[in-house]
Amino acid sequence: MKKFLLLLHEDLTKLNALSPKEMQEIANAHFTWANKLAEAGHFISGDGLSEKGVLIAGKDCVIKDGPYLESKEIIGGYYLLQADDLQTAVELAKSCPTHLFGGTTEIRPIMEMEDYGL
Repeated sequence: MKKFLLLLHEDLTKLNALSPKEMQEIANAHFTWANKLAEAGHFISGDGLSEKGVLIAGKDCVIKDGPYLESKEIIGGYYLLQADDLQTAVELAKSCPTHLFGGTTEIRPIMEMEDYGL
């Protein structure tokens, strides 16, 4: 099977406006979805990502605070899945709980050695 990285794009303003109960509902939805993917043999790993972090830019390695300086959108988490092909990954991602709260999913196939042409 091929590997696919699902990047969960979320609106930080919307997330910060959610109640603790709604945040718990999101977490529960993700746990349930991840368990379902694991039972089907698609789940490899996944986690939420902190909005805090740094951005390192250029050959001089200039370090900037946070990767989201001018955006209200964040990458709030990721899933690493395995599937037979991109279409299967797309079908799996359609049920990702991040869509329930206005988020979007970016799917990136993981390159394998033969994809590098080496």
